[in-house]
Amino acid sequence: MVFSTILFLCVFLPLSLIGYYLLPKRFKNTFLLLCSLLFYAWGEPKFIWVMLLSIACNYGFGMWIHRLAFAEEAGTSERKKKLVAALAVGLNLGILFVFKYFTFVSETIQTVLHGNFEVIRIALPIGISFYTFQGLSYIIDIYRKEGTLAPSGERISIVQKNPFRLALYIAMFPQLIAGPIVRYEDIRVQLTERKESAGQFAEGIERFVVGLAKKAILANVVGKLAESIFAAQYVYLSQGAAWLGAFAYTLQIYFDFSGYSDMAIGLGEMFGFHFQENFNYPYISTSIREFWRRWHISLSGWFRDYLYIPLGGSRRGNVYIHLLLVFVATGIWHGAGWGFLIWGLWHGAFLILERLCSRHAVTDDRKHRVPQLFSWMYTMLVVMVGWVVFRIVDLRQALTYLAVMFGIRRNAFTAFGIRHYLTNRNLFFLLVACICALPIAPKIRIKLGTSSAVLLLVKRAVLLLLLALSFLFIINSSYNPFIYFRF
Repeated sequence: MVFSTILFLCVFLPLSLIGYYLLPKRFKNTFLLLCSLLFYAWGEPKFIWVMLLSIACNYGFGMWIHRLAFAEEAGTSERKKKLVAALAVGLNLGILFVFKYFTFVSETIQTVLHGNFEVIRIALPIGISFYTFQGLSYIIDIYRKEGTLAPSGERISIVQKNPFRLALYIAMFPQLIAGPIVRYEDIRVQLTERKESAGQFAEGIERFVVGLAKKAILANVVGKLAESIFAAQYVYLSQGAAWLGAFAYTLQIYFDFSGYSDMAIGLGEMFGFHFQENFNYPYISTSIREFWRRWHISLSGWFRDYLYIPLGGSRRGNVYIHLLLVFVATGIWHGAGWGFLIWGLWHGAFLILERLCSRHAVTDDRKHRVPQLFSWMYTMLVVMVGWVVFRIVDLRQALTYLAVMFGIRRNAFTAFGIRHYLTNRNLFFLLVACICALPIAPKIRIKLGTSSAVLLLVKRAVLLLLLALSFLFIINSSYNPFIYFRF
């Protein structure tokens, strides 16, 4: 089930909210867990056992670490605790490898060795990368804190002894299949002590409507344009059409990802949860480093705290190797394909380049500073080229497309020029998407404030209009892709 469908908007969500608020507090978590399992089983009934297995294993390993952390033989228990945590991490990564990467690795081995064995093709469960990383977050947080001493001298215990609460943390439907990646430590207290309020519920509705509009109106329209260009034969594309396709996909992936994150955050608020922000206008960045502080914040933060810093970060070891490993992992996390790996390496290489340049830059000499406009243009060029490889995945085709983009390959016959795609309708939505990708709305809110009754009325009218338009676009459009399927 997808958020931007009539079934979810008109049936599943209203019934979930009504049931949740009618039930006594002690039954709310159980009801929300059942709703989450139904939500996942609706689209992936044959793979719900994979998620349940992940939950059961993480619960068992968590309890095992807890017993070792509070055992009397401190020295021996610490070594065993580390071993159990390593086994738990290995199991989570093993499940992810089998379902997401086994087929790709087998095909690669077959190609390299010219083997004639039959490759076993395993279907990919939706959202496995998201809920696996949340399981890893739980295990790592338990390992780091369980049994350690608080400033008061008491031994800390954060293990979740109730298996249904742990299941709710991992399987909660607002963020189950599209993020943001919620860490256990951030939500642990909310699983038992959250308080719902009318104000928070209203904020959740507002955030959900904004996210729905991003997805249904902007992402789907510019995405359909991008799809038509990338689906064409690249040997017949003009250079302008190739740039238009890359530009449209750059907008599509932002509004699709950030739209789903907004909807997830809004849904969480409706049920009393607070999820972290996941996007912060990444396309205004003036460096790749800044881009990754604004893009998919929960993922980049996860890799920073659970991989980059444990490797040594910038304090010990080779920081450039650490950065490269992190972005190899980032690319692989997104999908099983060489394009995803190259995309990760591409971003990692420019992060390293920026770090090297910053070491030799004269920061207090204004003459040596690059104008922000050029820094922004450089950043967006790197990002757009990366998105082409990310979108196509197949390296040979991606290189052909990029060759057309940069004029290296000039097609003698161009059946698909830019005028073929850039209709008045597409041009209008591209311009609207560009405006919405800028932080104009937050600045207006800050300047005008929210105390005025007139402004509040205007805001609600705009939200109602966005909701109506979103329904109209969903009903009248057959193009509503779920691009998280491969994640």
